[in-house]
Amino acid sequence: MKNFQINRQEARLISTTSDTKSGAALIASASAADRKAFLDSLTNEQVRALPYLFEFWALEHQIPPEGDWRSWVILGGRGAGKTRAGAEWVRSMVEGSRPRDPGQAKRIGLIGETMEQAREVMVFGESGILACSPPDRRPTWIAGRQMLVWPNGAEARLYSAFDPERLRGPQFDAVWADELAKWPKAQATWDMMQFALRLGKNPRACVTTTPRNVGILKALLERDSTVTTHAPTEANRAYLADSFLEEVQNRYAGTRLGRQELEGVLLADVDGALWTSDQIEAARVKEVPKLDRIVVAVDPPAGATAASDACGIIVAGIVAQGPLPEWQVYVLEDASVQGASPNDWAAAAIAAMDRHGAERLVAEVNQGGAMVEAIVRSIDPAVPYRAVHATRGKGLRAEPVAALYEQGRVRHLPNLGALEDEMCQMTAQGYAGQGSPDRVDALVWALTELFIDPARRWRAPQVRRL
Repeated sequence: MKNFQINRQEARLISTTSDTKSGAALIASASAADRKAFLDSLTNEQVRALPYLFEFWALEHQIPPEGDWRSWVILGGRGAGKTRAGAEWVRSMVEGSRPRDPGQAKRIGLIGETMEQAREVMVFGESGILACSPPDRRPTWIAGRQMLVWPNGAEARLYSAFDPERLRGPQFDAVWADELAKWPKAQATWDMMQFALRLGKNPRACVTTTPRNVGILKALLERDSTVTTHAPTEANRAYLADSFLEEVQNRYAGTRLGRQELEGVLLADVDGALWTSDQIEAARVKEVPKLDRIVVAVDPPAGATAASDACGIIVAGIVAQGPLPEWQVYVLEDASVQGASPNDWAAAAIAAMDRHGAERLVAEVNQGGAMVEAIVRSIDPAVPYRAVHATRGKGLRAEPVAALYEQGRVRHLPNLGALEDEMCQMTAQGYAGQGSPDRVDALVWALTELFIDPARRWRAPQVRRL
């Protein structure tokens, strides 16, 4: 058997000779002559080892952060290379300079959602440990004991998040936890794992997961001992089928589900929120019928610096044909701007009106009074304008609008992710997120102008004149 003599320090040297994050990216963009010259500069041993030197091929989010951390969480979209990163991290912990040399870790826990998932993805998968390991230090699979044994004596045992009690007794100096956000008994399994992660000078865990709004993941990300890397599906496109990327982008891009599964964004729904992710996904459409009326609603910020709240600018329209129960509202665009000057946000709102052919600009004036109208009219003196005043709290104002969603009267076009994130953190008692829900405020004013106020007039008793 050929001895590959893996030298990770040498790999880092090769991959950083041109100040790039990835040596592979450098070689891929080089000319054929430069690629040949690079390969010719390597020894035979280096050429044999190169396919297994992950530091050379890895994307930035697949490299462990430096520093004194206990848990490294890799958040990523589907196909972003999380499994490969986890398998390679196990290799980096287990392997020494030579096949039988000791590494940093000798007892490793491999925890998956189920035993089958742990075995078929983490061990035998196309990006699993066996596929990533060079022949001279590939571990042996012992099926009866559900474990891997390396030539240097290191061992890795498989565990399922369905059975946290199995983690009583074992002890580890490294753990790879895959798809933590899907674990059925997540808190109990994580707690038992933490008690077992106690060997060596610096026991560590690598967590690879697509983000989900679950307590165990949110709590882990908030700990000072946790570090995070992140990447969307698109970051790993060189290793994904073009047809896969095209299909999922066409189907899910611009949706809240797409933000989670493709962009790897942790979506926060809070208890008691007026809107939920499922409710918003049910309102999703890709096309809009002919609209009877379109408005742009603005929630001006109190400040105008980059750190200030955004200026919420929402465009919405309505189909108001037939009786009231048949009316439908469509949220068309989130044109909000961050840290803009008054002239800039006013110009952005009027530009949104022009794009959509809106009939009216609605602006909350609690923060600026007559000044808001003056700013808007300095951009367009003839703009159809209506000032609105907030007399109740944000949560109370939002409740009637949330009821429209419950009744199935509101539809969303794609690419409203930031607005939808705010919606899922708005409760009747107020906003549970950070900062101010400027986008939600603008949404509330838009739908109040289009539907709620006209509906109130529709239901108002008619005064009979004598």
